[in-house]
Amino acid sequence: MSSDALIAKYEALLQQRPNDELILFSLGKALYDAGRIPEAEARLAAALKAKPDWMVVTMLLAKIALQRNDSAAARAHYESALKMAIDQEHEGPENEIRAALAKLD
Repeated sequence: MSSDALIAKYEALLQQRPNDELILFSLGKALYDAGRIPEAEARLAAALKAKPDWMVVTMLLAKIALQRNDSAAARAHYESALKMAIDQEHEGPENEIRAALAKLD
């Protein structure tokens, strides 16, 4: 499925269920993959608002902040994601986040 078709699919689903955090994430990720970063950020932020302990979304928001050259926002997202990774016992993401934070130092 093309990225445009995937985005259209998730946009249609979101109209039916506007507060569904999984649809918000899926749309945000599809937009991110398509290079539509501002739109992706808005959808991912909405997904995180609906589910504040979503580590993967927080990590994506950190990556977006880095693309915008906003290292302060990236650090804040990565630090939040690190706490989630530790609390949720996700060792692989924890290592990835620690490496990303080290690059920000």
